[in-house]
Amino acid sequence: MEVNEQLIQAITRAVVEQLQRSGAQPTTTSSQGTQSLAGKTRMRPKRSYEGAARAKQGTDPKEVVIGVGAAFQTEITKTIGGIPLDEVLRNVKAGIEEEGMVSRVVKVLDTSDVGFMALQAAKLSGSGIGIGIQSKGTTVIHQKDLYPLTNLELFPQAPLMDLETYRKIGRNAAKYVKGEKVTPIECTNDPMVRAKFQVKAALMHIIETEQLDPEKGMIVWEGTK
Repeated sequence: MEVNEQLIQAITRAVVEQLQRSGAQPTTTSSQGTQSLAGKTRMRPKRSYEGAARAKQGTDPKEVVIGVGAAFQTEITKTIGGIPLDEVLRNVKAGIEEEGMVSRVVKVLDTSDVGFMALQAAKLSGSGIGIGIQSKGTTVIHQKDLYPLTNLELFPQAPLMDLETYRKIGRNAAKYVKGEKVTPIECTNDPMVRAKFQVKAALMHIIETEQLDPEKGMIVWEGTK
């Protein structure tokens, strides 16, 4: 298939329309109402987390900290594959609890890189194990003493992930805490996924990155606010 400017423009228009329907609209809001991106420098208004409680260092050795992206459940409500983020979080937490461990959720406001999000969650966790989840669904299981790109498990193809996969991620993270033998989660692989979702992924990443607030770092997160 030949990729030309007309095709890219057509794909971009289709993606923007889909995002507008799914709750991750690349629009801005002003006193005059919702406007298009034309002439704008931001895709979404900047959210204020003034007064939000900073996440504290954990002490519970059974704890797994889940670090979610800056736009998680607010500017973006569904993964790139269309799964509600409420359900993603519920299943990850359920998997952790099924293995007898406990979960804590924080919102990461100083990076939109899923590897660093997961590592920061791991360093905050009482067990040293953390999970990072970008708003588009990409997920990493990390350990506090590993390098950022040397994680325990990476799940890069978010469009192909389902709720059972997220539940298994929670279970595996808990098993790492217990020191049990962990079998890596098998995931569907499609080499065409990147090309198919590239524009949408880029737009969602921009929305997430625009919501960063490095001065806040990581904050306590209990759901949509």
